[in-house]
Amino acid sequence: MVKRAKKIGKGIESLKKEIEKHFEKIEEDILEKNIDRGRYHLKEIDKSLLKALEIKIKILGAEEDNSIKIYREKLDKLRKSLVFT
Repeated sequence: MVKRAKKIGKGIESLKKEIEKHFEKIEEDILEKNIDRGRYHLKEIDKSLLKALEIKIKILGAEEDNSIKIYREKLDKLRKSLVFT
């Protein structure tokens, strides 16, 4: 069980890095006014990466991780920025 917890923990960190990469790409898309590509990255974060992160945190049984809430708030801000460009 310890190996599984360690592997899930590494998976969580990997997902967080991937989410951050997509946030950077969204910010670039906003600056370049590339709306379609920005929407793709928004959807990728929202539909797959955050969902996978939630599942892994549940499986691990970790204390409530605020990172999901923080990522969702940041995603909403970027979504609004992308719509108004």
